[in-house]
Amino acid sequence: MAPGLVDPHPAVAPETQRTLSSVTESYDDTLRFYLNGTKVVLDTADPEVTLLEYLRGIGLTGTKLGCAEGGCGACTVVVSQYNPTSKKIYHASVNACLAPLVSVDGKHVITVEGIGNVKNPHPTQERIAKSNGSQCGFCTPGIVMSLYALLRNNEEPSELEIEEAFDGNLCRCTGYRPILDAAQTFGAAKGCGKAKANGGGGCCRETGANGGAGGCCKGSKNGDADGDQPIKRFTPPGFIEYNPDTQLIFPPALRKHEYRPLAFGNKRKRWYRPTTLKQLLEIKSVYPSAKIIGGSTETQIEVKFKAMQYTASVYVGDIAELRQYKFEDDYLEVGGNVTLTDLEDLTQEAIKHYGKERGQPFEAIHKQIRYFAGRQIRNVGTPAGNLATASPISDLNPVLVATNAILVAKSLDKTTEIPMSTFFKAYRVTALEPDAIIAAIRIPVFKAKGEYMRAYKQAKRKDDDIAIVNSALRVRLGDDKVVEDASLVYGGMAPTTVGAKKAMAYLSGKKFTDPNTLEGVMNALEQDFALRFGVPGGMATYRKSLALGFFYRFYHEVLAELNPEDAEVDQDALAEIEREISKGYKDHTVGAAYEKKIIGKEQPHVAALKQCTGEAQYTDDIPVQKNELYGCLVLSTKAHAKILSVDYERAFDVPGVVDYVDHKDLPNPEANWWGAPNCDETFFAVDEVFSGGQPIGVVLATSAKIAEAGARAVRVEYEELPAIFTIEEAIAHESYFDHYRYIHNGDVEAAFNDPDNIVLTGIARMGGQEHFYLETNACVCVPKPEDGEMEVYSSTQNPSETQAYVAQVTGVAANKIVSKVKRLGGGFGGKETRSIQLAGICATAAKKTKRPVRCMLNRDEDILTSGQRHPFLARWKVAVTKEGKLQALDADVFNNGGWSQDLSGAVVDRALSHIDGVYRFPAVHVRGRICKTNTVSNTAFRGFGGPQGIFICENMMEEVADHLKMPVEQLREMNMYEANEETHFKQELKDWYVPLMWKQVKEESDYERRKTEVEKFNATHKWKKRGLSIIPTKFGISFTALFLNQAGALVHIYHDGSVLVAHGGTEMGQGLHTKMTMIAAEGLGVPLENVFISETATNTVANTSSTAASASSDLNGYAIWNACAQLNERLAPYRETLGPDATMKELAHAAYFDRVNLSANGFYKTPDIGYVWGPNTGQMFFYFTQGVAAAEVEIDTLTGDWTCRRADIKMDVGRSINPAIDYGQIEGAFVQGLGLFTVEESLWSRSNGQLFTKGPGAYKIPGFRDIPQEFNVSLLKDVNWENLRTIQRSRGVGEPPLFMGSCVFFAIRDALKAARKEWGVEDVLSLRSPATVERIRVSCADPIIQRAEVKPEAGEKSWFISI
Repeated sequence: MAPGLVDPHPAVAPETQRTLSSVTESYDDTLRFYLNGTKVVLDTADPEVTLLEYLRGIGLTGTKLGCAEGGCGACTVVVSQYNPTSKKIYHASVNACLAPLVSVDGKHVITVEGIGNVKNPHPTQERIAKSNGSQCGFCTPGIVMSLYALLRNNEEPSELEIEEAFDGNLCRCTGYRPILDAAQTFGAAKGCGKAKANGGGGCCRETGANGGAGGCCKGSKNGDADGDQPIKRFTPPGFIEYNPDTQLIFPPALRKHEYRPLAFGNKRKRWYRPTTLKQLLEIKSVYPSAKIIGGSTETQIEVKFKAMQYTASVYVGDIAELRQYKFEDDYLEVGGNVTLTDLEDLTQEAIKHYGKERGQPFEAIHKQIRYFAGRQIRNVGTPAGNLATASPISDLNPVLVATNAILVAKSLDKTTEIPMSTFFKAYRVTALEPDAIIAAIRIPVFKAKGEYMRAYKQAKRKDDDIAIVNSALRVRLGDDKVVEDASLVYGGMAPTTVGAKKAMAYLSGKKFTDPNTLEGVMNALEQDFALRFGVPGGMATYRKSLALGFFYRFYHEVLAELNPEDAEVDQDALAEIEREISKGYKDHTVGAAYEKKIIGKEQPHVAALKQCTGEAQYTDDIPVQKNELYGCLVLSTKAHAKILSVDYERAFDVPGVVDYVDHKDLPNPEANWWGAPNCDETFFAVDEVFSGGQPIGVVLATSAKIAEAGARAVRVEYEELPAIFTIEEAIAHESYFDHYRYIHNGDVEAAFNDPDNIVLTGIARMGGQEHFYLETNACVCVPKPEDGEMEVYSSTQNPSETQAYVAQVTGVAANKIVSKVKRLGGGFGGKETRSIQLAGICATAAKKTKRPVRCMLNRDEDILTSGQRHPFLARWKVAVTKEGKLQALDADVFNNGGWSQDLSGAVVDRALSHIDGVYRFPAVHVRGRICKTNTVSNTAFRGFGGPQGIFICENMMEEVADHLKMPVEQLREMNMYEANEETHFKQELKDWYVPLMWKQVKEESDYERRKTEVEKFNATHKWKKRGLSIIPTKFGISFTALFLNQAGALVHIYHDGSVLVAHGGTEMGQGLHTKMTMIAAEGLGVPLENVFISETATNTVANTSSTAASASSDLNGYAIWNACAQLNERLAPYRETLGPDATMKELAHAAYFDRVNLSANGFYKTPDIGYVWGPNTGQMFFYFTQGVAAAEVEIDTLTGDWTCRRADIKMDVGRSINPAIDYGQIEGAFVQGLGLFTVEESLWSRSNGQLFTKGPGAYKIPGFRDIPQEFNVSLLKDVNWENLRTIQRSRGVGEPPLFMGSCVFFAIRDALKAARKEWGVEDVLSLRSPATVERIRVSCADPIIQRAEVKPEAGEKSWFISI
């Protein structure tokens, strides 16, 4: 149907043209809302601030800034409002970083501070804290508020509703399991994860599988036959009860609130908030270019990251007329501004109203919305906004096009109906006239018979991710099964949502059940989507395979419903991967054998409750100082170029810009150089830039927003130079840093020349990883008026190095600089050296201006400047006997250091020392080089080269086993080190328990039985394959630089018996302060609550090592123990005099009056170590932390989608100081490792050499529903650690478990072997890490992927560079 006028009368009575100011002159200019129960009236609201900026500006800093693009959930607050769609009060979790202030008028904003505090916490806050669901705590307030919103809207949520409530939240520390455990205590539990009530396809007792009502797939393991009945919600022991009747009420005044049209702002920007459709259309008629804002989920990102300026913005979220819906006989009319959450509910209502067959379009919409962004986005996003932005990968648009939906567009003088098939004109261009708005969408209902529709989507990550490809496929068949009409609509295959024209034309008139129809459509789809290799967005083969795979699945789903006798249904192609409700087991009895009064017992993180209530202070939460300036970095936009000129004068044209600082403001040219161990990097670029994101200068202004505008105004002219990105390019150009290390042990050549040995070669490749700590790098520098003194508050793992370099750039001695940090919102190695850069720049600016300077990097700035985990490439050669006994290993190992050396040398060294995994190679010769490239300078990241070295080894073991045609488990077992054998760097393995844990994990995970089950499953499923893997690890604990293995501590006892502890380690979520207070309390014999750690500062403990290498508990713990021992010696006479029951208050009082020193300075250095490279002598590590993990996965070979069905981890952490903290570290490291080896992929744009994956929109870390469905963790117990001479005989635990996540990668590889075997391909698979959905799919070797393959033309290159 062509667009036409259907209403001869204009929408509103014709009026003479007026100006925008005259149209809105009667509008109110005052915002009125409630905040945490208190009325707020703003008549001078800044039109450019977001809700988050407003909240933090008035001191409510519990709400955090994590990404500024609505992708992490750290800024989640609840906005309670009367919902005009549902006619009920709805408590919406929203991203405060995206919400314009105008959007909360007439509503009740609730922040984490508003629901509880440490003295009186809300049950959500208390349970997450007590369940160890908060580590660094930066993401925690947002998670608390998502759970709070769920409970306010639904007093008894199902397990599925609880698990899905967090789809818009990310956490980098916990591994999610303890958060989900805490949240599930609020639910009305239902027994089966696959039950329809929990979003599954149906429990076996509902579907009749496994013997119908009588039998259950769960057996009797989980209780009696009534296991699937809802269990009444209970309050676990020790928890505050959740009472829905005692929550913050919706303010009665807001129930009567009259929404008035609003107009407010300044000369740069004005907001308009009409409350009726007529008012909106009047505004559009006089000012067609006014920006319409619904949820602001796209616009705020444009404003923040693309510097888009909209001088007139119109907020339409409070126009009730646009939020209605009507069930008509043959269509559902939905208001353009109904929120996606309401649309989600509406589609369910529509299915009930129209019935299953006629309601298929609504089933398709519901399915797509369920995985559309996160709940916070769906609570504000609207279908009209989604349509108007015209994204080619919108999940909703294909469904609306395929159903032949009609858009009702209104302007002041007419109403137009626009068919969806003609709406999208070009990339981000639509048929909507400038003065019109999308008032409603009419979604047709299907015929009662013969019409079929399905919608599909594939993304990098299941939840909260934009599609790679999506589609909505529909056919209408006559009684003779001949196709009368078809819509095959795809997103992600062209610049717009597009129909597959040739395929649709071919399908018309064909008999659907004829097998030739399928083949004909597949051929036509190949022609419709003949993507070239270098297509924008990349992934040409994968995207094409998805287009074909989606239709293949659709064809067989429809065939299964038709059930014809003359056609065979491919049953295995029908179902997509279904995920159960996740669960997990932990052994909480592990410390019982060795626990003391305090040490060895499970204790929550010492700051967990503060973090859950938003009271914990991070660097950017420090109150603003008088005269403070905000900094914004001017960063290089070229990968390699000469700087011809820098014009910063234009920045001063921006009102509020105060100064520009660069290398000329340093005391001397030498002060510009920094780096450890080599000073090869500059704080400010001088004549040349070597990477995108390299700092050139910093603009200082009176606010962060003004500083950003000033930085954008700076113009830099470049002359581009050739750039190197990949390791392969660096090897070809011989571009290396001056660092070469090797380990040589035994006669390698003799083993290779032995005719009885089989010699195999291969290449292992592993990508990097972004740290993605939730708190980006932040710094506040406060200059003092005397002697050049300065206080530096920096989010750093390395206060001493911060102090040293700030002294350098300010031209004073280190004793004038105090570097402090209270806590970090995550670090993972990314703030070990890279935080120094920001601190040095801020300090230079503070010195120049003599004013405090603050800078917290945006997420994209942080990723561009802070470096990543090193990508690695290894060329290996192995000699092995026919039976599988390893004889020799020779390898060249390369890492991508980026543009400066940073810690790359130590990283490649550790990879060389871990390249043996847990296996004995009689002869080893391995060599390591650092590649010099024009990428961001790569740095420390949890594991520090260890995971890369072990990955090279395990990748090699997999390929060797395949060559020998033997089970890889057998190869691993027969080559495992035995106790007291020596590694290739000649260190004896003492307290060696890997073989024991291997045996225990196999038994506890029922590995052999499940392996048989996996083989049976794979034999009976063509498109779904399962894989199983078990992986061991050992990780050396100690800094490889000998001098770093030392620590100091300062312990004060005060009159009242309270104890203040200072030590050299920083708290970044790993629970270090918790363990240290426990050690001090145990050492002094005082209650845990009497011990306090305030912060880490260089004026209390000097010359500290960075908090890294998993050694901080060992080093600082012994230093504290040493200080406590000194104090106990001094207090001994008083204990004798006053008796064993004397309190510390009494002891301290008596000692003080006898003039006894109640302060002690403790110290510790790690004994025995001191490895020498080259001669291969001396002990490298103090000990090894060990572990074993097994994982089972299922992959969908039609799409590359996958899920981890189960993971079992066992770690040897010795005698744990605090098992709860250690479990948190293990779970968090495992999930971070799972991300490293599967979903996390860094990509650079080939066109400009810039990092593309610089925020949560493009870079995906695992979410709540990416963790193993069953996640079991245990610690080794009932053994003796005779040689372990650490505090409490505990082992470091921060880094070692990360490599365990690779068992998921190797399980995927196992499943891929089965997939390839299905199609007769049995050559050895070389799988690169990470195993993304794309890599999984293109490795499957089936006929669909073969016909979808896109080969490059001569000289053609991919759109992205994967490094």
